Amino acid sequence: MIPIRDENPQLKLPVVTYALIALNVLSWLVLQGFGAEPQLSQSICRLGLIPADLLGALDAASYSQGLPCRIDGSADWLTLLSSMFTHGSWMHLIGNMWFLWIFGDNVEDSMGSVRFAIFYVLCGFAAAGAQIIADVSSPIPMVGASGAIGGVMGAYIMLYPRVHVHLFAYFTTLAVPAVFMLGYWFLLQVFGGFSSLGVEGGGVAFWAHLGGFAAGAVLVGFFKDDELLAMHPYHGWKQRSHPSRAWHKVEGRNKRRW
Repeated sequence: MIPIRDENPQLKLPVVTYALIALNVLSWLVLQGFGAEPQLSQSICRLGLIPADLLGALDAASYSQGLPCRIDGSADWLTLLSSMFTHGSWMHLIGNMWFLWIFGDNVEDSMGSVRFAIFYVLCGFAAAGAQIIADVSSPIPMVGASGAIGGVMGAYIMLYPRVHVHLFAYFTTLAVPAVFMLGYWFLLQVFGGFSSLGVEGGGVAFWAHLGGFAAGAVLVGFFKDDELLAMHPYHGWKQRSHPSRAWHKVEGRNKRRW
């Protein structure tokens, strides 16, 4: 299921959401050379988060075992931040930015721009921590904004659970409550996370997604601004009248209720 848009009005210009998208795109273009080799691989090794390198979990004898990146125990803690703005492919970048575009503006609405910026970074740190705990000796670099964006999605499900999200699924477009769409996404990450335990090599950082989502769901309670949220018509479970209360199939301008 691919989200297309949500039925959630944007109240203020989401400056930080737009800035985060711009920074990710700029990093891809300038630091990662549009995904061209060898700059892409070099940037992933230099800017990505490598648990084994950060924690010194591999000894010198491991350096020559054909690892994707050199492990030297340098413990560059700045990679906790730089990894959030580094991606592995065009599709990786586009997919992450698409989710941030759809869900970021309304979460920023609920906090204000400064709080949202801090919230986003903290969710990214929590996501990195979850992935490190899952495999402290991993020599595989972790890159991508998806952990921090998982935090945005965790906040969204707590703030706007009944707001409808339009999805492209099975050659049609559906509108379903955010609690269903994001809950389904979360369950996929749980399944993927446990399936990935003990599996060597690269892949999806499921535990980062879960850690970010959980952090966002918890931290939103501390970062939300009740006055800003009160201005939003569709927050919470007891929201005001909503234009689409039931799941429905979207057919152009006409909507057929299910």
